[in-house]
Amino acid sequence: MKNFALIGAAGYIAPRHLRAIKDTGSNLSAAYDINDSVGIMDSIFPQSEFFTEFERFYDFAYRLKRTPNAALDYVSICTPNYLHHSHITAGLRLGADVICEKPLVPTPELLDDLLLVEQETGKKVFNILQLRHHAAILALRKKVSEAPQNTKFDVELTYITSRGKWYAESWKGDNRKSFGVATNIGVHFYDMLHFVFGNLLENKIHLADQNKAAGYLEYDRARVRWFLSIDANDLPIEVKGRKSTYRNIDISGEQLEFSEGFTDLHTVSYQEILAGRGYGLDTARYAVETVNVIRTASLSPINADIHPFVKRIIKS
Repeated sequence: MKNFALIGAAGYIAPRHLRAIKDTGSNLSAAYDINDSVGIMDSIFPQSEFFTEFERFYDFAYRLKRTPNAALDYVSICTPNYLHHSHITAGLRLGADVICEKPLVPTPELLDDLLLVEQETGKKVFNILQLRHHAAILALRKKVSEAPQNTKFDVELTYITSRGKWYAESWKGDNRKSFGVATNIGVHFYDMLHFVFGNLLENKIHLADQNKAAGYLEYDRARVRWFLSIDANDLPIEVKGRKSTYRNIDISGEQLEFSEGFTDLHTVSYQEILAGRGYGLDTARYAVETVNVIRTASLSPINADIHPFVKRIIKS
């Protein structure tokens, strides 16, 4: 049985981590969040220590090292994006391996710094990249690998997840904290595209504002036009008023259906990490480098490789 601590216990994604810790037969020794809306812990880890002040949490976690059986094996992190780097390094310096949500960090330079802290502490960082465990994605990867090597797939990725006015007032609406919509809601798609289609060859940006982003990515085995948005006005007419989310991935005329099968992917990710097969800094680097370019590059001229939704926005 492994001993865990959880940083960010009141966040949206925290329950999946709590259940993954429980489902792998592990123990939650301590949890921390500045907010105290963590009643879900009653049904999963009611005996876990809980702190709303990081200093008290860190002191408690550090003192656990004095008792070998109680010392932390892992620290899981579900905090806002801009805090990941600080919380990862804190976990490593507690003498624990770290499991962190994506985006791990915003820039390759911060990844390099995490590598230094890994070397200093002898501990490892693992990124949750759950789409790599999704059955539909694994089947697609197999299909691509078995296709003739000169086959290049044409991919159209569209993801619209409507957000209300609260979003702009939260840390997610602050680009200094979330690193923008493409990073916050898109980083796992970019990792998935690399996982399936190989190395990234070209990265162009056609649209970038507070609520949406779009561009073109070319990989070894695919040409990808992508569009991400949190604006309900971007929903297609056929779903507007009925659904708040639209997700579509078209691969050379075939639809990739992966709306189901997400329930247990965090548990699978934890099982793989505990078995020594987790995704570390080297793997996380692909998506981090992709979103770093998307955030910092100048817009490319509008041409034939733009996503159809960008055409619609330009016309309106």
